[in-house]
Amino acid sequence: MPTIPRLIAFDLDDTLAPSKSPVDPRMLAVFAELLEHTSVAVISGGNFAQFEAQLVDRLDALQGVDEAALERLHLLPTCGTRYERRERGGWVTVYRENLTPAECDAALTALREEAERLGLWEPDPWGEILEDRGSQVTFSALGQRAPVDVKQAWDPDGAKKSALRAAVAARLPELEVRSGGSTSVDITRRGIDKAYGMRKLEAHTGIPLDEMLFVGDRLDPDGNDYPVKALGVPCHEVSGWEDTAAFLERLLAA
Repeated sequence: MPTIPRLIAFDLDDTLAPSKSPVDPRMLAVFAELLEHTSVAVISGGNFAQFEAQLVDRLDALQGVDEAALERLHLLPTCGTRYERRERGGWVTVYRENLTPAECDAALTALREEAERLGLWEPDPWGEILEDRGSQVTFSALGQRAPVDVKQAWDPDGAKKSALRAAVAARLPELEVRSGGSTSVDITRRGIDKAYGMRKLEAHTGIPLDEMLFVGDRLDPDGNDYPVKALGVPCHEVSGWEDTAAFLERLLAA
């Protein structure tokens, strides 16, 4: 078993937790233990409020997680277009690469029109389908609050998301368009993706990319984790949070 890398970065949805759901107590315990040994980053498509609800608030309430551990945690919401560091008991924004109003409008329009054309616009969703997250526009096919089991059954082979991603990308060559979670497509500024976030981690921590490890479930070429793999960062692919927990338990036990 290899030694623990100097920094381990994780996707969030379907890697640390089910989509938009709280981190399971088993995963939370092993995540907290990992923070005792090394620097940890979370880089995923959700906004900062989602990071807080799924992970950060639960860590804050977990006995034994102190400020020294939290200061080893790096949060990069919206696919690395934003970076938050813990300092003096609070979260401080390192950068935020917002879309312009024109870019945001173009992304929202293209997503809606292409989803309707492809028959992927849900007439009765669980919450909003389109969301402006400032530095990212996100399409959630069944709505932001759709049940996890329904989302997992919607596009098991990823064909629907891939078709929508390709159609929208053809209309927005100046922007980055990638498949996100189980039902989502994410749009950011060109070149501002998870690879950008990993390079920022390298710059701010001084840890070389080849001494990091990225853990994610969407390392396929259409997935929003793929830019990290293409950058050459060592990667470990998982199929869900249980797979991630088991991997970390083995790593920490070595």
